[in-house]
Amino acid sequence: MSEKSTKGKAFDFKLFGRLLSFTRPYRLVFYLVGLAAVAMSALGVLRPILLQYTIDLAILPRDHEGLVFFLSLMVGVLVLEVAFQFAFIYYTNWLGQHVIRDIRRKLFDLMLSFRMQYFDKNAVGRLTTRAVNDIETISSIFSQGLFMIISDLLKMLVIIGIMLYRSWELALIVFTILPIILYATRLFQRAMKSAFEEVRTQVANLNSFVQERLSGMKIVQLFTREETEYRNFEEINERHKKAWIKTVWYNSIFFPIAEMTSSVAIGLVVWYGGLNATLDGAITLGTIVAFIELAQMLFRPLRQIADKFNTLQMGMVAANRVFGILDTRSHISDTGQMELTSTDGAIEFENVRFGYKTDEEVIKGISFRAEPGQTIALVGATGAGKSTIVNLLSRFYEINSGVIRVDGHSIKDYSLRSLRSHIAIVLQDVFLFADSILNNITLGDPDIDEETVIQAAKAIGVHEFISSLPGGYHFDVKERGGMLSSGQRQLIAFLRAYVSDPSVLVLDEATSSVDSYSEELIQQATEKITQGRTSVVIAHRLATVKKADVILVMEAGKIVETGTHKELLQKTDGYYRALYEVQFMAEEMT
Repeated sequence: MSEKSTKGKAFDFKLFGRLLSFTRPYRLVFYLVGLAAVAMSALGVLRPILLQYTIDLAILPRDHEGLVFFLSLMVGVLVLEVAFQFAFIYYTNWLGQHVIRDIRRKLFDLMLSFRMQYFDKNAVGRLTTRAVNDIETISSIFSQGLFMIISDLLKMLVIIGIMLYRSWELALIVFTILPIILYATRLFQRAMKSAFEEVRTQVANLNSFVQERLSGMKIVQLFTREETEYRNFEEINERHKKAWIKTVWYNSIFFPIAEMTSSVAIGLVVWYGGLNATLDGAITLGTIVAFIELAQMLFRPLRQIADKFNTLQMGMVAANRVFGILDTRSHISDTGQMELTSTDGAIEFENVRFGYKTDEEVIKGISFRAEPGQTIALVGATGAGKSTIVNLLSRFYEINSGVIRVDGHSIKDYSLRSLRSHIAIVLQDVFLFADSILNNITLGDPDIDEETVIQAAKAIGVHEFISSLPGGYHFDVKERGGMLSSGQRQLIAFLRAYVSDPSVLVLDEATSSVDSYSEELIQQATEKITQGRTSVVIAHRLATVKKADVILVMEAGKIVETGTHKELLQKTDGYYRALYEVQFMAEEMT
């Protein structure tokens, strides 16, 4: 659903109906809230009527017993009204929280299936705003918007009927003021709809900006961009402030007008009713007092409805944005019927073409085959398409044409879960969650216990390093693994890949940008975890390239040379030899 779909509409009933569909599992509570709203409306109107009877039938005639009787009735009505109000407030909030829990669950589940291309194009800050702030705003539709408005409307209808029944003359005086408030309310609703759309946009912009700068604070400080980023923040923050000030401006205009018109109506009631009472007594003192109370009860919901309609509109704008993501079809098709329970690890690319953009191919007709247990090294300049090969093998992106096979079957024939469960990837930029080392290794897999992790760590030579940390395997690495060095994070990533026991291992520049000690441990870990499994290595270090069974040399999305290290060096004018002399020979001499 487009975010523009609600613009220009005072209220989108189709969107509202879709939102209400989430209340179906809680129909009993929904009806209970509706019943409480009706009861509150009826009980609220009883108080002015009882007040009229108290004045006319007990106070003026000096009837003590009648006074006690009517006061007792008023106390009973008040107790019932409080009880229904409690049920109303509690269960409207209960319903709202259950609805947003279900929506948030559905949204997050959908996000987990989005292809990487979606996250490439959408800022994380905006998605966070949708999943947290916007969904929380939706709950106010139920707690402060929808049912409150229904209750107020019911109360107004009952009040209008009572007014006409008690005194049509005083009722007409009050009704003459209604069109003014109704017209002002209508204008107010439209203005606030536009204002709140702008507010949500600016909130998303602010969240996105702050999250990106906090995540990239090292770069900001390294290049002394503090003042520049502060100025950029001031501009975004100023737009955010102006968006909110616009809503305050509309409120500042509307509510004084509504208060003034209601005061005028009450004044006219007192003037006409009092004049009539002093002349012929057709309108009693109790009726005048009751009408003052009824008029206030009639105009107060009108003012509140405008305010609650703002809340409703904010929730609707938020719902529109959230449903916009829920309607997004940007996930990898998981229609494979085959379960990859075990695999030999044979990998084949046949004339594969791919581009992150439809008109720009990154992979241009690549074909190669990795036999079970082989180590394939991919080398080439930055941007040659090496990492893209990894992304395509795991189906993070869909290829434009060609076919990728594992064990002779297209990877599209396998379910995504079974395919990815047999592929482990160690990336250059390791991502660790703000959790313990143990949980970052097992990723919550109940089949991997701590003892298994310890044995695996000993096997690849990283147990000593982990044990030296405070708390060992239970050491909290903090956000993105900030408590560890890049080399230590790489070692954790190797251990994470090893304990998953993959059939296919992918190392994407996994030994770059680390210290010599960590590199030595990583090389030992690499030798251990590549044994007996097919490995695809995006090579950065010379030792890894030399030991590969086959080296694929890539340039501009194509494989330009294939062979072993020795075979490729024999090509005097070859691309690999030139690359070796420029990059690797200098490394060998150091």
